[in-house]
Amino acid sequence: MLQRLWLLWSDCFQGNIYISGPITGITLHNRPAFAAAAYEWRQLGYAVIDPAVNYDGDTAVAHAQYMRLSIAQLLCVDVVYMLRGWEHSKGAVAEHVVAQALGLDISYQ
Repeated sequence: MLQRLWLLWSDCFQGNIYISGPITGITLHNRPAFAAAAYEWRQLGYAVIDPAVNYDGDTAVAHAQYMRLSIAQLLCVDVVYMLRGWEHSKGAVAEHVVAQALGLDISYQ
């Protein structure tokens, strides 16, 4: 039974990718870079999770709340794509650490 549940769980995430990168303090919250990356990965057949559209970019939502959702979204993918400049973003660095801890494949722009 547990093996069957594990197979269902792992199959469900095959082909999902999370885009990670700097958002805070970037013009237009870096949405153009996220959108371009999302488009490219969709063309390759991936289901894309783009955190730049979480909460419709509402700046009234606390950074910690954005991060809680982002970390939960990482549990639903098997690949993370790091946009340029990720290493200068606290949030993207945290996502990178989580992705490594989860054993996810990580690709870099």
